[in-house]
Amino acid sequence: MSVTGSLLILLGALFCLLGALGLWRMPDVYNRIQTGTKAVTLGVLATLLGVALLQPGWWPKLAAIGVLLLLTNPVGSSVIARALFRAGVRPWQTHDKGER
Repeated sequence: MSVTGSLLILLGALFCLLGALGLWRMPDVYNRIQTGTKAVTLGVLATLLGVALLQPGWWPKLAAIGVLLLLTNPVGSSVIARALFRAGVRPWQTHDKGER
């Protein structure tokens, strides 16, 4: 259990790192919201599962954190994206040289 828990924590940290890299590399705010939300949600859930395997007595608290995370992250990111769209922030688009 110790090795599996440690590997899950490492995997969670890797997903959080990839989410941070996606925030840096994506071209517009909508892609950044998606990258941050999906990667960090998966990273935190993997970390919570790893900690739960290392500390079995913490299962109820970690499960509550995971459920709250799964309920609030998608809603929060979609509310932020909707507010940005309503404020006039348009998605990034590529244009061919022949188009106007």
